[in-house]
Amino acid sequence: MPDDDYRLNVLISFKSKVLNNQYAVLNSIKDFKNEIANCRTFVFLHELEFLLNHNLVKGGDLNNAIVIIDKEVSQPELDRLADLFDHKRVEVKPQGILNNLDLHYDNECARHKLLDVIGDLALCGKHIKGRIIASKPGHGPNTIFAKALKKYIRDNEEKAPEYDPNKPPVIDINKIRQLLPHRYPFLMVDKIIDKSDLQIIGIKSVTSNEPFFQGHFPEEPVMPGVLLIEAMAQTGGLLVLSQLEGKYSTYFIRIDNVKFRKKVVPGDTLIFKLNLVSPIRRGIAHMKGVTYVGDKIVAEGDFMAQIVKQNENNKEILE
Repeated sequence: MPDDDYRLNVLISFKSKVLNNQYAVLNSIKDFKNEIANCRTFVFLHELEFLLNHNLVKGGDLNNAIVIIDKEVSQPELDRLADLFDHKRVEVKPQGILNNLDLHYDNECARHKLLDVIGDLALCGKHIKGRIIASKPGHGPNTIFAKALKKYIRDNEEKAPEYDPNKPPVIDINKIRQLLPHRYPFLMVDKIIDKSDLQIIGIKSVTSNEPFFQGHFPEEPVMPGVLLIEAMAQTGGLLVLSQLEGKYSTYFIRIDNVKFRKKVVPGDTLIFKLNLVSPIRRGIAHMKGVTYVGDKIVAEGDFMAQIVKQNENNKEILE
């Protein structure tokens, strides 16, 4: 469900008098270290021998797992299992777990299942902003859900914008020069082909005459990654500046999650897609930027910029 943070609600349910229904909540991913990270896995005693015989508990032992006894078992049988695991002999506590450890929380088992959900959904490859509600989760359904999220992201959010060079630009180079203070050799956007209140699409044609190719690199010309970041930032700046009355400037204050996926070389046409992640507040704009060549992503990153108004004497006035 939509949310303004990464939050999880997890319910587990077993046909067991010792471990029946448990519920765990994480109200912010920032609390993961203190509330979830130390919660151990758990297993029912009757499953142990089967797991051992099938080589499925290589990394587990009685020191890092909660063993739950939900059926009556004799001490000789416990001793036999301890010997099987090459572990010192233990007894059953009144609450139905082995006496080799104390629970961190009354609902530690549910918290560990919540931990599993976070770990498995990390496979989608993106930071999640939303509330996950999971009833009786397991690694199988968790990873199926992660694959579904990844497919949705790939099919929708990462789809390259369509570029028809025959269509007139929404903002041409002359208007870009009115909005941006950058000039040769640092103006990195040739035209804007689409723009809304929340998104902008920009174009740059990379030629062999770019001045940076003289040194990067003469024998193997590759566009520097920092200039791809700059080009995305300029495109994002055009989204903001085109909506304001008066003279403004934008300045980087933060760059996160930058990735370079493919080389950019002479002859490539770069397509920049910038989206506002959240409404502009107190003169701060937060954007997600992606750069494409054809239908392939070559670079991406998260940008935060400060919007500053210039007065008549060209002095900065913070908005």
